[in-house]
Amino acid sequence: MKTRGRVIGLMLAVMLVLAGCGAANNANDSKGGGTNNSAEPGAGGNQAENPGSKDEGVVADIKARGKLVAGVKFDTKLFGLKDPGSGEVEGFDVDIAKAIAKKLLGDESKLELKEVTSKTRIPMLNNGEIDLIIATMTITEDRKKEVDFSDVYFKAGQSILVKKGSSIRSIDDVTKDSKVLGVKGATSIKNIEEKVPGLKVQQYENYQEAFTALRAGKGDVLTTDNSILYGMMKQDNNYEVVGSTFTDEPYGIAIKKDEAGLVKLVNETLEEMKASGEYDKIYEQWIGEKPADE
Repeated sequence: MKTRGRVIGLMLAVMLVLAGCGAANNANDSKGGGTNNSAEPGAGGNQAENPGSKDEGVVADIKARGKLVAGVKFDTKLFGLKDPGSGEVEGFDVDIAKAIAKKLLGDESKLELKEVTSKTRIPMLNNGEIDLIIATMTITEDRKKEVDFSDVYFKAGQSILVKKGSSIRSIDDVTKDSKVLGVKGATSIKNIEEKVPGLKVQQYENYQEAFTALRAGKGDVLTTDNSILYGMMKQDNNYEVVGSTFTDEPYGIAIKKDEAGLVKLVNETLEEMKASGEYDKIYEQWIGEKPADE
């Protein structure tokens, strides 16, 4: 009987040990398996269940924030001009920004517009203050070293604006002694100074300041892209664009380096706008003519 009791006791002890091991394993599973949010990428969890479905970089940030922050100009008629009465900013670039917001977030109103100038736009982008720049920005090799660009969304060319009756009728009439006005950070400064050796352009912070200076008689000529100058002509018909363009200025939407996902999304938006006719519609609304065939 004693032997039989010892055997039964030993069997009970073994069963208790096995039961304890099973409970420990279950506890470990509940702590560290399945949908562990702290798992490294590719090591399980939601990323393993939906490979490639997760947005990355600034696209993920925008969606998490629930709005797109676009840098546009507030002083450039036709492209981005703030109404002092209503506070609304309107223009061609603004409508492009709305289309991108709709593509990203399903609603064009999920958009915040921040003012940029030719001088401040790249620093603001690279500091993370804005997600992208849509601000009459010419694609150049030098700028490609600092930012990435979308496909071309507008084709402009540099020209000159003068008061009606001026003896200056084209770039050929501009000399090193001419009083030429421009805007800091714009490619137009370098272009005209190369075109007219010895010329030093008087530079202003933005286009409205430069145009105000021209109207006050502080200069003979204001130079920048013809598309921007046409907007100034609409503000004051005492001024006119003269001569033909003397550069090509392809505008692109600037995006922070290494954000290929956002570049791709922006290019898709532009393609869809052109295919649907939306691009032509807003171009004609703001520029007053249909875009030239590519």
